[in-house]
Amino acid sequence: MRVDDFDFVLPEERIALRPVHPRDAARMLCVNPRAAEPFQDRGVRDLVKVLNPGDALVFNDTKVIPAQLTGVRHRGDAAANVSVTLIEPLDASRWKVLARPAKRLRQDDRIAFGNVENVCINGTLWARVESRKEEGGEITLAFDFHGDALDEAIVTLGKMPLPPYISSRRAPDSEDVEDYQTVYARVSGAVAAPTAGLHFTEELLADLREKGIEEHFVTLHVGAGTFLPVKVDDTRDHPMHSERCEMSQATADELNRVRVQGGRVIAVGSTSVRVLESASDDTGRIAGFEGETDIFVTPGYRFKAVDAMLTNFHLPRSTLFMLVSAFCGLETMKQAYAHAIANGYRFYSYGDACFLEPS
Repeated sequence: MRVDDFDFVLPEERIALRPVHPRDAARMLCVNPRAAEPFQDRGVRDLVKVLNPGDALVFNDTKVIPAQLTGVRHRGDAAANVSVTLIEPLDASRWKVLARPAKRLRQDDRIAFGNVENVCINGTLWARVESRKEEGGEITLAFDFHGDALDEAIVTLGKMPLPPYISSRRAPDSEDVEDYQTVYARVSGAVAAPTAGLHFTEELLADLREKGIEEHFVTLHVGAGTFLPVKVDDTRDHPMHSERCEMSQATADELNRVRVQGGRVIAVGSTSVRVLESASDDTGRIAGFEGETDIFVTPGYRFKAVDAMLTNFHLPRSTLFMLVSAFCGLETMKQAYAHAIANGYRFYSYGDACFLEPS
């Protein structure tokens, strides 16, 4: 399909720079292409009414690391300010990163990150530029620390890696440390949040359990690739990024049981969708899965394991808007987004939610 088919105009004021508080006070647009009224304006708290006993919510329990580091590049007597975003660990001391400005770095440069008391040696975490790509700003850094010591230094020195549509308008701060993390996050490794999960509070989760709605967890470490623009004209030419994910066989067995008993498997976020669809066969049976997934879902894809999904509002021309368009139909989602814009819904990572049922 043409990438232009997934374009729409979003007024800048619809982009949320902060979440609502409490989290579950966000609005929720229910989209059901088969209903007489396909769009219903509700709230996230209404999930207790929308879901049925025996349904199962599938959450992504990845935990965002404070992946943005700022430092000073040293080359002989010359120095320059640089910032990097960690995007993928290569081993206990090496990371693939995106650097800005990348043109200031070359192989064997040394970078000193931070200047915080009692952090690393003399308050500084050092790294060496091991290699760099000519295009795209991708660098491999070899840190002087490794293992738990490196992880601790990153947590102390780093800042939360807010998406570019937020970070270009304000700097991350102490509020984002909590706001940009789900309440059930437990497996460190993501450099972006699974944002549909940001709407859940402990109180909402308790209410859902009381109604008989199950909760299950998978892990997908969201990478910086989730924000990469689609630069081609045809979706078939887009090289989809891969992300590390895992679902236990025990969880797969439980989800298969839910469907056999007539319940729905409801993915919380596109990341949970990616895991479930990567782990299922053509009959819809789900199996344990561990590895990389580069699944690219566009209209025409037949969903195998996901019966409904909760997600946020996505960027125009993005792979995430393509995914939801595959689920509900492109024209339905264009109309849904037009409805959301006209009715003041808040978009993107800190914005409102959609509850989607399939076309």
